[in-house]
Amino acid sequence: MNGILYNLGFFVRIIKGIPRMFRSGASRNILVMQILFTFVQALGLASLLAVGIGAAVNVIGIPFLAQLSQEQYIYSVLILIITRELGPLLGAFIISSRSATAIATEMAGMVISHEVEAYISVGVDPIEHLAAPRFLGVTISMFLLNIYFSLFGLAGSFLVAQLFNAMPAGIYFGNLLEVMSLSDLLISILKSIVFGIIISMTAIIKGFSVDRASTEVPVAGLKAVGAAFGGCILIDILLSALYYIIL
Repeated sequence: MNGILYNLGFFVRIIKGIPRMFRSGASRNILVMQILFTFVQALGLASLLAVGIGAAVNVIGIPFLAQLSQEQYIYSVLILIITRELGPLLGAFIISSRSATAIATEMAGMVISHEVEAYISVGVDPIEHLAAPRFLGVTISMFLLNIYFSLFGLAGSFLVAQLFNAMPAGIYFGNLLEVMSLSDLLISILKSIVFGIIISMTAIIKGFSVDRASTEVPVAGLKAVGAAFGGCILIDILLSALYYIIL
């Protein structure tokens, strides 16, 4: 219980520090660099996974649905798998494996080397200067990567679909838009934002939680990745269950 209250209080403290973060040029630079590392530099891997999954859905789904004379449902399957389910979750896995490790080890290294104490001694709030930019950067990056993943995955599925049933791009994507509902977009966006919050909060807290031994730095990174993975999977199950119950 104490851990939950501590994490909640830490989250509120970061949220309060975000407006003040923008007053500092150094903090804004950290935010930009965090988005560059977390989102831009992850586009290559995200593109490969998105195209692969989109292609796999069509390669497996179209022949199977054709046997049932239900080929038209491939569009609903694509939206379900890429946009609603795997897009946000795989994006979270990509960011967790890269940025959660990096942030946790960086924060832990600062604690071990007394950099955090140095910031406090000169009147700089480490929450506003160190935690808030990374929290916001990861959350924004998760949101953007989810959108990119969905678009690229659906584009990849179109290329493979041409091997089974060639059709103009306008018709293919028109069919996708026809079966895509507002609730599909909203649940995908909600998942991406929540996953971004979980990943960033986990990484920052694990990094700040080390004591004085340098051997704790890599351990903090490993703990951050494991906790972020577990948290995202749990929340994904809960949000998906609520989605199907409500709708």
